[in-house]
Amino acid sequence: MQTILILDHGSQYTQLIARKVREANVYCEIHPYNKIPEINEDIKGVILSGSPYSVTDPDAPKTDLSSFIGKLPVLGICYGAQYLVHRNGGKVEKSKIREYGRANLSFADNDCILLKDVKQNSQVWMSHGDTILELPENFEVICSTESVKNAGYRVKGEDTYAIQFHPEVYHSEYGFVLLKNFVEKICGCDCSWTPKNFVESTVKELKDKLKDDKVVLGLSGGVDSSVAAVLLHKAIGKNLHCIFVDNGLLRKNEFNSVLESYKDMGLNVKGVDASKDFYEVLSGVTEPEKKRKAIGAKFIDVFDREANAIKDVTWLAQGTIYPDVIESSSVKGPSQTIKSHHNVGGLPEYMKLKIVEPLRSLFKDEVRRVGKELGLKSELLERHPFPGPGLAIRILGDVTEEKVKILQEVDNIFIENLKSSDLYNKVWQAGAVLLPIQSVGVMGDERTYERVVALRAVESVDGMTADWSRLPYDFLAKVSNQIINQVKGVNRVCYDISSKPPATIEWE
Repeated sequence: MQTILILDHGSQYTQLIARKVREANVYCEIHPYNKIPEINEDIKGVILSGSPYSVTDPDAPKTDLSSFIGKLPVLGICYGAQYLVHRNGGKVEKSKIREYGRANLSFADNDCILLKDVKQNSQVWMSHGDTILELPENFEVICSTESVKNAGYRVKGEDTYAIQFHPEVYHSEYGFVLLKNFVEKICGCDCSWTPKNFVESTVKELKDKLKDDKVVLGLSGGVDSSVAAVLLHKAIGKNLHCIFVDNGLLRKNEFNSVLESYKDMGLNVKGVDASKDFYEVLSGVTEPEKKRKAIGAKFIDVFDREANAIKDVTWLAQGTIYPDVIESSSVKGPSQTIKSHHNVGGLPEYMKLKIVEPLRSLFKDEVRRVGKELGLKSELLERHPFPGPGLAIRILGDVTEEKVKILQEVDNIFIENLKSSDLYNKVWQAGAVLLPIQSVGVMGDERTYERVVALRAVESVDGMTADWSRLPYDFLAKVSNQIINQVKGVNRVCYDISSKPPATIEWE
């Protein structure tokens, strides 16, 4: 399969590069700069990402380019551009004025294939602390802004190009045109990596890999596991056994409604009510990461018990998607744990199952497009993401059955109102959080001292970054009023207006 290799130097924008390349219907993979895979005939070009480092820093990333430079097309972006100049004897120094934000191309060489159809004076997005002062001898300028002469260059005699701005971000008006020029015109990719192509090739690979083996899959009711299940079912039919575990931490009535939705899909699904087991292991646990690990460990116990009831199972299927994989790897050694991914990191040895992950290469929006190609219902594909540990990480402090029931009612009012107000599909993810505090209130003539809940709604593409949703005030007033009137034990409702970063989408 034709592949563009993206070498990550730690930039916050690296995933955006990958997303834009995928939008051009070209498959790409992100790898740390210091873990370059073997270069084979499938790799058609290499993109060097930006970085928070300066090339002059002693511990700056130093990529070994020897396996591909001069042999394959290369595009350096920001740090990548500066690194290519620095290693070839050019002059890169810290900018006297840090160059961040919008700029305009005062010169763009449209005879250069990289900049074909990129308009003069079009807007680009700068984000760098270093600048290129002098190019090496065989490098030539292909674009400039008023303040940055060497905003882009090419290397004579090679298919090596570089730019100091970020074509992957929305603010660069012709950024997608530039990236498409690189992958299609310079790298020669045929731009045929579509949902239909993915389904056909993945089903064939699954048939070849799994043959007549039995596969067990833990369904969650979410988009990822559902699309993975339908792909596998298309490949191996009745040899796929699905298990849907009720951990007692799902949304109101979710266990029964999800089981009902799977009936029409021809899947072999078994529902298991294990809520008491999960409440038991969560008793007294307050620390977020311990909650996640307790839930993960108990899920494996329950799942293992149910999987063992099926004879001769060889494989465990998981709905792992690409952001899970990327967040669980690191450019410079193990990264700081923000939160555990429930489906990344393997299994206990005693389960003795091989893992198959049919969606491992896809971003969330790509999973939805594949699901649409497979014919999944829109109400399933449009479901908001829901955390693997469920409502446990939306209850700050210890988790009890009583607290879960309160939060289920609050969450249900919020979600149903989003749907009835035609706001659900305008929000990427929404939910409610039960806070570990009580507040004074007045109901009738009586003073109350009851619980506080926070509502959270965000807009995003894949959850890597997110902005809080500007829901109408009238809508929020209506929801708040309903919650306080209908949910016994709650007398105050707040709305979370934090974006990611610096906050995360979930509170724990």
